[in-house]
Amino acid sequence: MRVACIQMDVLHCKKQENLEKALYMALKAVERGAELVVLPEVFSTGFCYENLDHASESFPSPVLENLACFSEANDCIILGSVIQKDGGEDIGEYIGEYIGEESGKGSEKGSEKDSRENGFTERLNDFSGKEKEMPESKNSPLYYNLGFCFESGNLAGTYRKTHPFKKENSYFSKGSSIEPIALKKQNLKIGFEICYEIRFPEVARKLALSGSGLLVTTAAFPNPRSEHWKILAKARAIENQIPHIACNRTGSAPDCSYFGHSMIIDAWGEVKADAGDKECVIVCDLDLDGKEEIRKSMPVFEDRRTELY
Repeated sequence: MRVACIQMDVLHCKKQENLEKALYMALKAVERGAELVVLPEVFSTGFCYENLDHASESFPSPVLENLACFSEANDCIILGSVIQKDGGEDIGEYIGEYIGEESGKGSEKGSEKDSRENGFTERLNDFSGKEKEMPESKNSPLYYNLGFCFESGNLAGTYRKTHPFKKENSYFSKGSSIEPIALKKQNLKIGFEICYEIRFPEVARKLALSGSGLLVTTAAFPNPRSEHWKILAKARAIENQIPHIACNRTGSAPDCSYFGHSMIIDAWGEVKADAGDKECVIVCDLDLDGKEEIRKSMPVFEDRRTELY
């Protein structure tokens, strides 16, 4: 599978600009043949704590609508994370209804493609970067760091970050489930984790034991911990014997700066592509079937002492 990582400077609290940049860079990736594209953590706003209501996605969500349309129009998989304001809506049901409406079910294939592309362009042009008004809740809203995965326009799955880092704990609730995201067209399970969770080998191991054939980490991993990032990203691939796409942001935020070094790593732990510290798109072919031979030659999973740990 040809995969890509979008390493971008996320402009603080500027949702419109970030969305446009992300989609432009993602388009460059698919033009180079990428079938799967990964965006950085909270790519649309950064950690916009001072205005969470604006930064967060409730439904309807123009950001997620655009991503779904892009995924459908380009027949690709796209992953990343956004801030979610939980109002009790069913994201899967909402996105599914939107895509069905935009793509014009029942029309001929050629007009379906035109409808998808036109719908995508119109939605992006119409997006003001402001959330539509939602009915007030009697309870305080819950905010999550929400990972998402779209496959050819369909919502394959979501993941709420289970390990918020330091300041995040004051603003975000913790997710309560760690399970792979199952793709349908690709017959692949993706293990998805967010940033700080790369430091928890238990997360990646649980995802691997649950059948993940690919590990994806979307991150905003800051200076001065670049060596930690590089070592941990490779270790998660080596110990679980699966490829790892570790997508980090670059640039700066009000309280820190980011070093980038997004990496695409194979199941042996070899870095096939490294983005350096600038904004860029990296694209690489990954062998998703090679893990079986690796696990035969290095039988780590067979040799686990499950009665001890």
